[in-house]
Amino acid sequence: MAADHAADHTVGRPVDPLAALADERVDHRFKGLPPDAAGRTIGELAAERRNLFTGGFTTPVLALSAERLEHNLALMETYAKRHGLAFAPHGKTSMAPQLFARQIEHGAWGITLAVPHQVHVARAFGISRIFLANELVDAAALRRLAGELDADPSFRFLCYVDSVRGVELMHAALSEAGATRPVDVVLELAAGDEARTGVRTEAECLEIANAVAGADTLRLVGVAGYEGEVPQPSTERVTAWLRRLVGLLVELDAAGRFTDLPEVVVSAGGSAWFDAVASVFAEIPELSAPVLKLLRSGAYVSHDDGHYQRLTPFNRVPDEGGLEPAFRLWAQVVSRPSVEQAFINAGKRDAAYDLDLPSARVVRRDGVERPATGITVTGLSDQHGWLRTSPEADLAVGDWVGLGLSHPCTAFDKWQLIPVVTDGGTVVDYVRTFF
Repeated sequence: MAADHAADHTVGRPVDPLAALADERVDHRFKGLPPDAAGRTIGELAAERRNLFTGGFTTPVLALSAERLEHNLALMETYAKRHGLAFAPHGKTSMAPQLFARQIEHGAWGITLAVPHQVHVARAFGISRIFLANELVDAAALRRLAGELDADPSFRFLCYVDSVRGVELMHAALSEAGATRPVDVVLELAAGDEARTGVRTEAECLEIANAVAGADTLRLVGVAGYEGEVPQPSTERVTAWLRRLVGLLVELDAAGRFTDLPEVVVSAGGSAWFDAVASVFAEIPELSAPVLKLLRSGAYVSHDDGHYQRLTPFNRVPDEGGLEPAFRLWAQVVSRPSVEQAFINAGKRDAAYDLDLPSARVVRRDGVERPATGITVTGLSDQHGWLRTSPEADLAVGDWVGLGLSHPCTAFDKWQLIPVVTDGGTVVDYVRTFF
């Protein structure tokens, strides 16, 4: 991460973009940092090993647990290996190149992204394998992609297609750009008639496959989808859809659609049903080429303290281990108007709230931390959290309240620089995000 690298300023030698993050100056862009840190580089500030609670940090401040982050990275690496899966975690969760690098160090095949801007960020930080879990029909983005592929033979890129019209738009843009390498595409199978993107029927999939075959700028390499969109999801419903996805792959292979490919791709996997993905992908029969079974779960990095904490597959298969919530948002009590109510200085601008409200976990006063007994977050304003307090709650103006957050996808995007903190409170690094 930023603190572990020093930028290389040797004349004529390219600077490692990850290492260069340590040279960025701390200023008004970054929330929660100590006021006296302004003007220091991120690397210099990290080297000071300040304490989150006594080192001048201001509330609200989001912290990422160093120990829990490492635990979650190692656990998913082991899980993917155990089940014979390649792993391309969804990077849109964090948009943090330092975490991309950590994930790849822990065995990730590459990074999954959702929109062209995210691909641009990942490429700027040297990511060589990208799965775009979305359709790509923007002509300007396709021109840039063609240039990236032509300039770097080692760059591997895949994206969804789900319509003949989309294939036509891609082919026109890539042809106009003079692309010399075809773009690898996978057919996206929708998870149901009321689902998000994706082809609704197998017959339509064959029509689109024919369109891809007629476009020399594209190459069909497999199938993919997102089981999290299955209506009223259950293990049975999700498993049935995944078997349908695998059946499509087998049908296309039998029809000779993947002739001469070094491998074919099948991909799925959000954060709620990756156990079903692992189980069904284990059933894939031998095909004409090796199968890259690509899991895309991304929220595991920080995990969460709500929605996915309840739905994680590790609850269904506890022998596999367990992810740990790695985020804690620290806010301060600024008002205590009654014995039943208090307000903290963190709100919608600071906390994830799209699935569940934050949960009060601990209270800190005079260096002593205790459980947040009798304290419930009942709502969020832009910059305030509403707390309901029962008679057993011991809470006063000035106390720090540590909040657990649900759905990390909407927590990372609110913080451009996140302290990485040990269990003892020492800030050992900072994670830079790019949304």
